Amino acid sequence: MKKVLLHVCCGVCAIYCIERLEAEGYYVESFFFNPNIYPEEEYLKRKKAAEEVSAITKTKISEGPYEQTLWFSECQDYKDSKEGKERCLICYRLRLVATQKEARNRGFDFFTTTLTVSPHKDSKIITSLGQKIDLPAFLSIDFKKQDGFKKTLELAKKYNLYRQKYCGCVYSIR
Repeated sequence: MKKVLLHVCCGVCAIYCIERLEAEGYYVESFFFNPNIYPEEEYLKRKKAAEEVSAITKTKISEGPYEQTLWFSECQDYKDSKEGKERCLICYRLRLVATQKEARNRGFDFFTTTLTVSPHKDSKIITSLGQKIDLPAFLSIDFKKQDGFKKTLELAKKYNLYRQKYCGCVYSIR
């Protein structure tokens, strides 16, 4: 069975992605790495929801460091960037690179991300970034296809998962 490390941004986005990957025959573990999330209280709510999903799906979850200073140093010059533009691309890349390194260090066959399940994110851009980081190891899946976003919302409601009201960073709160 091929092993995939799934970058998880939140519990809501994770639950359907995990179920789909497992249905397609993958062994899945989650990697919660989100130095972009602000404030820390929000980070902890999303982490808790991701851990709840891990318990529901009986999958393992690990956490990368919560390095807000790293995210700010990379993104601060783009604080006025529109949602989905330069700042977001840097943020996606930061999280995908960390996931790829974690996957390689831990012997996973593939890595991918829940970011593609959101209708607010451009899956083609995210896929392109993942392929540039490591083409053979990036598992290109647009999770929003096949009603993925609808299914993830239904599952989140079923399990009463915390659902955030903004993407995550201090600039997206606006």
